[in-house]
Formats: sequence, structure tokens, C-alpha cells
Amino acid sequence: MALGKRRKEEDESQIDMTPMLDVVFIMLIFFIVTASFVNESGISVSRPPTSDQPPPDSENTNIVFRISESNELTLEGRRIDIRAVRANVERMHAEKPEAKVVISSHPKSRTEMFVKISDQAREAGVYDISLSTDE
Repeated sequence: MALGKRRKEEDESQIDMTPMLDVVFIMLIFFIVTASFVNESGISVSRPPTSDQPPPDSENTNIVFRISESNELTLEGRRIDIRAVRANVERMHAEKPEAKVVISSHPKSRTEMFVKISDQAREAGVYDISLSTDE
């Protein structure tokens, strides 16, 4: 009889883990289903392969905007306002129809300036826009 009593005590001392695992799996499913998956939009930039050759003299054939570290915009050495980009692109594109827009940006300048310039250039009818960075 003592042997039967001891076996009964051993059975009672074990903890059943099944309900706890059920709760954990239900919580896992809940968090997976309710998680919000945000698809962040961005600008896709296709980068050309780098080369050691210096680029051709693009100052004379392209419309080159320069963005400084403090986000100041210059065109042909003179400082311009962001609102004047479209008019300048239209004027220069009328003079040189093969001209492309090149935005030469300082690495610490804001991306917002690039987006605004490229939007204004597209509104002016120039869709060939390139981005370069200053060293």
C-alpha cells in the first residue's frame, strides 16, 4: 500500500505544461496577426558603375545645380531660390535642348532639396536627371 501511495504523490507533483504552451502559441498568433507591416516608400536610384576616368566637361552641356552643406542652391555660380528652378531649367533647356539636369550635392545636404529640384525639372519638361555628390 505504501508503494501505491508513493506513485500517486509522484503523479501529483508533475506540472502539466500543455495549457501554458497553448496560451503562448495563441499569444504568438495574436501578435503576428495584429502586427502592422509598413511598406516604406522611397526613391529608387540606379547607380552607375564607378570609374577612375574623369567625367567629361559637363558644365557646358548640362544644367548643373549645386547644393551646399547648408542647403544653399547655386546655378552657374550664382545663388538661386528653389522656386526659380523651373524657370531657369525652361530657359536653359530652350537654349540647349540636349541638356540634362545634373544635381551636384554635398553628402550632408538634405534629400528634400534633391526631390524639389527634380520635381521642378520634370515640370519644366526635362526628365533626364542625374545626381552626383561632391567630395
